[in-house]
Amino acid sequence: MRFTSEQRLDDGVLEREFTLGEIPGTLWTPESAAPAPLVLMAHNNGLPKAEPRLVARARYTAARGYAVASIDAPGCGDRPRSAADEQARADLRRAMQAGEPVDEIFESLVGPLVENAVPEWRTTLDALLSLPGIGGPVGYSGGWTALGIRLAVVEPRIVAAGFFAGGYVPRAQREEARQVTIPLLFLLQWDDEGNPRQRALDLFDAFGSKEKTLHANPGGHTGTPWFELEDGCRFLDRHLK
Repeated sequence: MRFTSEQRLDDGVLEREFTLGEIPGTLWTPESAAPAPLVLMAHNNGLPKAEPRLVARARYTAARGYAVASIDAPGCGDRPRSAADEQARADLRRAMQAGEPVDEIFESLVGPLVENAVPEWRTTLDALLSLPGIGGPVGYSGGWTALGIRLAVVEPRIVAAGFFAGGYVPRAQREEARQVTIPLLFLLQWDDEGNPRQRALDLFDAFGSKEKTLHANPGGHTGTPWFELEDGCRFLDRHLK
């Protein structure tokens, strides 16, 4: 892992850009000298690690005493996309403009993104946990629920997760949800125009966790109240500190 830039932000959080082979990432760490628990933070289905809402969540969480990391996995952010990926995105735009069904297009788009992202996230996790000032346990917090489900199944170092029911979850991950047993906080925007409410409720029901909490708020996709970030940090405090 090679750090390429760093800056101390006005909230005391240290923000550092890094590369790990071909993987670009950002690490936010608190002022405290004590080893900080690690939170992996991913945004939904190919959006960049520099997405403003992700950065705001990361900074807030780091100021609460966590090391927070995000990467641009293959096909995400500015990283090259495959021809199949570009075709799926073009098909998606056309179908949405025409008001046609999009689930099968999402399957062809999101499924490969998850498959390609998981190995790079695990490689990044290995590197992050070797850094001074970062310790376990590890949590996941992000809008990319499909990725989080797969990571929660295959990565035993992740002990708690916060998911947002705002993106398409492929059928494979909906089945894998039954294997997720770690504590969960699941956020749902009740009027999310792009995410059928019943599908989100069915996914919550499918999770195998004995401790799982659903927070539902009125409003559309981007209307999650800010206090949910505060509640999310309290959830992390219970399980990572």
